[in-house]
Amino acid sequence: MCFAADENTVVIRLVTDKSVNKAVLMCSDPFINELTRKKSWYGKPDEMKLEMELENGLVWSSRIEPPFKRLQYYFKLFCKDGECLLFDNKLCTEEDKDNSFTLYYKFPWINPSDVIAPPQWVRDTVWYQIMPDRFCRSVNSAELPSLLPWGGPVRDPYRAYYGGDLRGITERLPYLRELGIGGIYLTPVFLSGSYHRYNTFDYKTIDPLLGSEEDMRELVRTAHELGIRVMLDGVFNHCGTEFFAWRDVCEKGRDSEYYDWFFINREDFLSPRFDTADKRYFTFSFWAGMPKLNTNNPEVIGYFTDICSYWVREWDIDGIRFDVGDEVSHTFLRELRIALKKLKKDIFLLGEMWFDAIKWLDGTEYDSVMNYPMSECINDFTRKKSVTARDFMYALNRCLLMYPEQVEQVLFNFLDTHDTTRAAEECKGNTDLIIQKLAMLFTMPGTPCIYYGTEIALKGRDPSDNRSCMPWDGIEQGKYDGMLKEVKKLVAIRNTNSFISGTNFEYIMHDEPRLLHYVRKDPETGRSIGVCINAGDSHADIKAEGRLLYSNLYNGERLEMNGTLIYEC
Repeated sequence: MCFAADENTVVIRLVTDKSVNKAVLMCSDPFINELTRKKSWYGKPDEMKLEMELENGLVWSSRIEPPFKRLQYYFKLFCKDGECLLFDNKLCTEEDKDNSFTLYYKFPWINPSDVIAPPQWVRDTVWYQIMPDRFCRSVNSAELPSLLPWGGPVRDPYRAYYGGDLRGITERLPYLRELGIGGIYLTPVFLSGSYHRYNTFDYKTIDPLLGSEEDMRELVRTAHELGIRVMLDGVFNHCGTEFFAWRDVCEKGRDSEYYDWFFINREDFLSPRFDTADKRYFTFSFWAGMPKLNTNNPEVIGYFTDICSYWVREWDIDGIRFDVGDEVSHTFLRELRIALKKLKKDIFLLGEMWFDAIKWLDGTEYDSVMNYPMSECINDFTRKKSVTARDFMYALNRCLLMYPEQVEQVLFNFLDTHDTTRAAEECKGNTDLIIQKLAMLFTMPGTPCIYYGTEIALKGRDPSDNRSCMPWDGIEQGKYDGMLKEVKKLVAIRNTNSFISGTNFEYIMHDEPRLLHYVRKDPETGRSIGVCINAGDSHADIKAEGRLLYSNLYNGERLEMNGTLIYEC
């Protein structure tokens, strides 16, 4: 991988097998021989740093500042059997280098407008995900017969409304600020046919059950006064069946001016079937109630560009999370990004991705994606006794290799979301294990997010119970004070050590295979924070050489099973 880290610096990474014990980058300006009047191009050596280790390989890196913004290069690799040269088109020895055509690697030019530059504020933000219907019902909200008692049992998991609203969120912003939250991510808030609102009917109308446009303005205004950013969920891959364009198509068929806004494959596309396995039209998954929008259509692109511009202009939101962000067209994302960045340069555009999303992260589409691979690294380590600290290192290093470093610093990290089993459920309610996972979350590169209720260890496995109501009565009665106290400590460590968002990582291996120990370093000040997680079946001997920042089940030089230790070193 080769990328521009900023307007002056090129970062080059090389993955080799473990037989290589030294790698040298041979690099220079591609036209240097013309300047020096030499017959052929030559490169100057730069010994590469061994950056990380993979299960079956090593990762070497160099940071170069080309004086003329251009770079041409190849590699010299050294192992016990000798040395070889790696070019873009061949691997050969020094003697064989000139026997056939040689193609050099090249970084043609550092164009400032092409340098990936996510909003800097995201690096320093701890997020909090809220499902509005389940977070908080405001003090003066209307008692509607359609609403279930707050926290009561769910009768229909897909149509159960509890009455959480925007004013309720605004009333609880001081709670979030005290927790240390710097950004809130709201799942959809627009008029729809379900409590989760991922089947949107009207992208400009706040669902009346949640409040009004003025309630949204007040929420954003109050959040900003408290130093909290606001990100909305945009569902542009599909819509609900009451969306005006879909209604028009259902009424007029091919005569509808919106027919090409969707992917309709049969004349008789209307059917009472709840699924679309018959391909009569394309939908999100196979849900007939969520017809898929054609985001290749210029009219669709223009419509949603206007919609998003309205959210930014009228409500001053700070970010948009794109639901099913891998299925909307690249053209849609590029054009929408240009329009939104003109309105608000530092708006944060986040894609929902569950896999390696490098194709969307070249700086022309998303700023970041939801980091499911890292979430799985943490879950695998805490869930499976067979996974060692070294296994975790290999898995996490693979994650850190996916993207340029400036993207890694803003990847959206989490333990759980509305789409997954809750962290407390994964840990079977074991508070010490939850603390371990949170300690890992808050000391990883990227920007961390808490799913509402995770800070008090709410449990839940599927959509019928992982979206339960926030138990405010219990919180106010002090029922969760112990857990909240621990989480606040961890959030504070993250908020006061912004360098943690960077990618500088060092592992320390111990005899105990499930004692995870890593150090996060600040390359500018030299400060370091050490993190120890004992996931083994017995206590571990460990000495914290520095000031304790957080300790759980740590006694002197012993870290007990399920213990967590964070220290400044």
